[in-house]
Amino acid sequence: MDVFDPRIYAAGIPYDTYRLLRERHPVTWQEEPEVLGWPAGPGFWAVTRHADVVRVLRDHTTYSSWLGATQIRDPDPADLPFLRRTMLNQDPPGHGRLRRLISRAFTPARVDAFAGRVRERARTLLADARAKAEDGATDLVAAVTDEYALLNLTDLLGVPAADRRLLLEWTVRVIGYQDPEDAPAPPLGPDGTPLNPRSPALLGEMFSYARELAAHKRNHPGDDVMTALAEAGLDPAELEMFFFLLTVAGNDTVRGAAPGGLLALARDPDAYRLLAGGRAAMHTAVDELLRVHPPVLSFRRTAAVDTELAGQPVRAGDKVVVFHASANHDERVFTDPGRLDLRRTPNPHVSFGDGPHVCLGAHFARLQLRVLYEEWRAAMPAPELAGRPRRLVSNFINGITRLPLRVSGPAG
Repeated sequence: MDVFDPRIYAAGIPYDTYRLLRERHPVTWQEEPEVLGWPAGPGFWAVTRHADVVRVLRDHTTYSSWLGATQIRDPDPADLPFLRRTMLNQDPPGHGRLRRLISRAFTPARVDAFAGRVRERARTLLADARAKAEDGATDLVAAVTDEYALLNLTDLLGVPAADRRLLLEWTVRVIGYQDPEDAPAPPLGPDGTPLNPRSPALLGEMFSYARELAAHKRNHPGDDVMTALAEAGLDPAELEMFFFLLTVAGNDTVRGAAPGGLLALARDPDAYRLLAGGRAAMHTAVDELLRVHPPVLSFRRTAAVDTELAGQPVRAGDKVVVFHASANHDERVFTDPGRLDLRRTPNPHVSFGDGPHVCLGAHFARLQLRVLYEEWRAAMPAPELAGRPRRLVSNFINGITRLPLRVSGPAG
């Protein structure tokens, strides 16, 4: 039962496969064959039950982010020291030092100060989508959600308006590299295999920009995250990797979750009527939509010691990969997990991870999603598909690259 091949996810999340694995083989060995020109790997343990996913994410001593980084595919050994500069690929205590630095810049108060701008942006983008729609329909990804996620993030970071499209280009290149339609093909290395888009060789432009922006912020400070980072005493490599992490993770979390939530509502008109009629609280609805459409599909850890997980012996050095969408549908935790229940509570989904690496931008993501759905409810018709959505070819990001929706008609 394959849950590795990124082409599987272009057809939809393999819930039936996940369910069988949870029932019969909750920690199972997965082969890692050559796919789409990317070389074969040694294989990994796929973790599909909620309790085991949480255990792996919380136990950094046994399951390390530092040993092999956090992507399924092994990085080039020469790139590993570079990848370990970002807090995503570190373990405590080093991870904690970096997280505290960014937490001081990424405060809830600073995020909440942008709420008015976020709401005005959602309102404007939705109104423009209605005005420019052809035959009453539009691609919400191109018309609304890509711009919405990008502009909200660049406001928070303090990126000048003239430079904002650069961040989307870099995000697409890093996130969509498995999808030949979504991102330009990465260049090939000397051995004829594609270069990892996260390698230092392909991130030079982004890092140069990060240094220039930080220098500008030191001379022209503002109430934004890049000013706070520029003044935090980071060394240049740490600053570059923070900018990389915020640009890619900060953008793509909402870029994936927003259309995913609208797609879920379009497929369940009864659930949307509850939301439109005020019979489901927006904060619980946001978390339920995140449960059924987590922005991230999988994260990798590496076993630091010989251990056992769900009765399965795991050797030191083995890759251990948790599958968020499977954990979010675990029948042991969620009643009727296949049902979109916008009033579900409690809702211990792992869409933002768990443990020391729980998503630092979760508050900002929830704010953006809540505001977008509120503005949709106020001004737009019930979500209705006007064509076939297109999903990203990726075993990492749960992306929607095209979402044709009806946008003409009375609100509600």
